[in-house]
Amino acid sequence: MQLHVTNSPFTSEQAELLNKLLPTLTEAQIHWLNGFLTFYRAGGNAGAALQASAAIEAPEAPAAVAAAVPQGPREATILFGSQTGNAQRLAGRLAEQLKGQGFEVTLSAMNKYKTNNLKKAGHLFILASTHGEGDPPDNAISFYEFLHSKRAPKLDGIKFSVLALGDTSYEFFCKTGQDFDARLAELGAERIADRVDCDVDFEEAASGWLAAVGKAVSAASAQTASAAGATAASAAAPAAGESEYSRANPFHAEVLESLNLNGRDSDRETRHIELSLEGSGLTYSPGDAVGVYPQNDPALVDEIIAYQQWNPEEPVATGKAGETSPLRKALLNHYEITVLTKPLLEKAVAYSGDEKLAELVKPENKEQLRAYIDGRDLLDLLKDYSPWTLAPGDLANLLRKLPPRLYSIASSLNSHPDEVHLTIRKVEYEAHGRDRKGVCSVYASERLVPGDTLPIFIQQNPNFKPPVDPETPVIMIGPGTGVAPFRAFMEDREELGATGPSWLFYGDRHFVTDFLYQTDWQRMLKDGVLTKLDVAFSRDTDEKVYVQHRMLENGEELYKWLQNGAHVYVCGDEKHMAHDVQSALLTIIGQYGNKSPEAAAQYLSELQEQGRYQRDVY
Repeated sequence: MQLHVTNSPFTSEQAELLNKLLPTLTEAQIHWLNGFLTFYRAGGNAGAALQASAAIEAPEAPAAVAAAVPQGPREATILFGSQTGNAQRLAGRLAEQLKGQGFEVTLSAMNKYKTNNLKKAGHLFILASTHGEGDPPDNAISFYEFLHSKRAPKLDGIKFSVLALGDTSYEFFCKTGQDFDARLAELGAERIADRVDCDVDFEEAASGWLAAVGKAVSAASAQTASAAGATAASAAAPAAGESEYSRANPFHAEVLESLNLNGRDSDRETRHIELSLEGSGLTYSPGDAVGVYPQNDPALVDEIIAYQQWNPEEPVATGKAGETSPLRKALLNHYEITVLTKPLLEKAVAYSGDEKLAELVKPENKEQLRAYIDGRDLLDLLKDYSPWTLAPGDLANLLRKLPPRLYSIASSLNSHPDEVHLTIRKVEYEAHGRDRKGVCSVYASERLVPGDTLPIFIQQNPNFKPPVDPETPVIMIGPGTGVAPFRAFMEDREELGATGPSWLFYGDRHFVTDFLYQTDWQRMLKDGVLTKLDVAFSRDTDEKVYVQHRMLENGEELYKWLQNGAHVYVCGDEKHMAHDVQSALLTIIGQYGNKSPEAAAQYLSELQEQGRYQRDVY
């Protein structure tokens, strides 16, 4: 075959060179060149592309070129279960990677996937976070229940792999992903890449899984062997027009304002913090969150160093490749020291001279371990199980990185260009004979002042979004700091001229001192931006009244809103409030919809499937 200049983008000189080269290439050389060009086109440089492609071994016995041409597209199904969007974003990266390797890809939230297609998936990839105490995220519940039911089909011939996201500070770390992994194997599917369980600092582990999947699927087809490493490497690169700042490369945002939203006599302190995004290229939409990298309490850091008699200036690893920092600075900025986890205690056994620690982490002492780690920190551990052989250089092996804290955004970018606002309640309490302080909340309230900078990134949350249609009614339930995203919702609806009715349920302790953003809501009510406001202040009455009680009092009208197409949003505490609110919704649907408990649950499930019942709970 000859390349003709008239029907190609090459100059005559380039075409002549190609026509001399192409007929001389072996199949292995064509594969190598394909990988080189794939990586180079995706944005890699020539040197990196050469290095990546050179690492790929050529086949032992090249076959005819015609035999390498695929007979048809290979199929891959990628399903994600995601509460805050991390699993969804990683699923998108995997989709682009597999498309680059010649796959036809189906990418779907689990609750949107038609399960009768499961047996035809070919390659099945599951990315799932674990929510609460080992529960699937909201958009994974229906698929999780189906797969674990008797209706689940045999999956012989299906190849699969699972990426699990979680947090080791929770007892049931990555349980949802682990359950999926075990169940798929039980149904006969073939695991082609081992499951990877990711902690809150998931980027490195997730990238390793993406590369392993790329390598596994490439092994089945020589034609795409050289594309796997290149595509996996380029998957994390920002697309054109995106900000260069991310979770791995946070933007240092200047603090413009820090105000206490609580009244003078309140026993609470809630900070309204305004940050500048100028020059960052960062954007967001209502429902998104900001990830904040905080700083540990200097007093706690100094206590740890003094107790261990360490040199605060001794260089230690920070967790980033090849990077070191003075010990005190590393404990302030890089390592988590306020939370104990089972993996941490298991690793700590090797450094402790107290045999009771080794006894505590044994499987049969699970309840005692759970009780011990609750409310304790690194200083407690050091004092309770001394003597230690632990040296500063061992911390990188013992402690996990200080994870970012996520806060729902309390502003609209349309209303506040180049700014983002946060609502942060100060956390302080006493436990085990010592005062405890929330890492980020106390940092924000006590040590962060206008003019300082704060390392942040935008955490998009596609699963908590106001309706696209501005005429759609919205019901918002957000007690305490859970009201933050609804300030963003309403500011945005005001800027866009949304005409749909809106109803806010808000609660806190006292009307006079704890009514967050009171003047904003009152102005919006006056201007007609907010249609209806119901409040519950639990400490102002003899009998405690919460938002779910206000919902039940307005049950008939609330059900009419649902019947008229309203979307329901819930933000706040997952352990108590969210369950109480859901129970109230089920009661209202059953009573005013004349439905049985089973039918009411089905009604609410359908709202969730339609995106009309969304929760941002923590």
